Amino acid sequence: MYKEKFNPSQLMTKRYYEFHHFLDETPPEVGFHQHPFYEMFFFLSGNAGYIIDGRNYKLRPGDILLTSSLDLHRLNAQPGKPYERIVIWLANDFFDYMKDFYGEDFTACFTDAALKNYRLIRPDSQGIAHLKQLCTKMLSASHDKDIGSTALTTAYLTEFLVYVSRAYYDAPASLKDDITENEKVNQMITYINENISEELSLDHFASKFYTSKYYLGRQFKQYTGLTLYQYIMKKRLIIARDMLRTGTPVMDTCEWCGFHDYSNFLKAFKREFGQNPSSVQVH
Repeated sequence: MYKEKFNPSQLMTKRYYEFHHFLDETPPEVGFHQHPFYEMFFFLSGNAGYIIDGRNYKLRPGDILLTSSLDLHRLNAQPGKPYERIVIWLANDFFDYMKDFYGEDFTACFTDAALKNYRLIRPDSQGIAHLKQLCTKMLSASHDKDIGSTALTTAYLTEFLVYVSRAYYDAPASLKDDITENEKVNQMITYINENISEELSLDHFASKFYTSKYYLGRQFKQYTGLTLYQYIMKKRLIIARDMLRTGTPVMDTCEWCGFHDYSNFLKAFKREFGQNPSSVQVH
């Protein structure tokens, strides 16, 4: 399969979906980030783990991770082995089209994974071989200039998504053995997601959980890779961007996401996304 040079900006330029196949002899340095679209990450080789919202997934070749627009994630890879993966990005428009055409909601597994905060899929060997074959067909069709090449690519992608969805719901409970997590940190993340507009601080969590704020701070950084402040700020900005894209007024978005000072919101938003909130709004 054709392999691309990794682009750290990871911006989606097509309307419905994008397909990328990367191979790096040395794993790239990528900080915590998220995408304003859905992602299927198909791990092929390397010595790697992935941190998603406080959970560290130890990956085996053939593993698949599902992330959506609110998921903060980062690669945790060690050098020594080539790092190869296939990444598929799926826009909301694609799933809208699928629902109109097939009458099925293919975001269901992403939604369920987010609710359970459990993103790992591990197909069996036959399933992995079939998914690799579909990726080869997708890649070939996407570079073909003959009539119907886009239709073929979409058909192979649809089949890939169906098999991934089935593998997600058939996943054995033993997969949890390859996840490192902390229940207290999980509770903190759940609370943050449910109370994003409230005052959130280490003092608040220390009082809520009857635990030293210094201990909580260390635990949170250990399991998420971010300080509590960094995590809350990124979450608020991600939610703000998504609200603006659906037409929510800037000032309402600012207040709802816990930014009670517009100038601070403006500075933080521009620093994170490189644009002003007003330029994201639906006009």
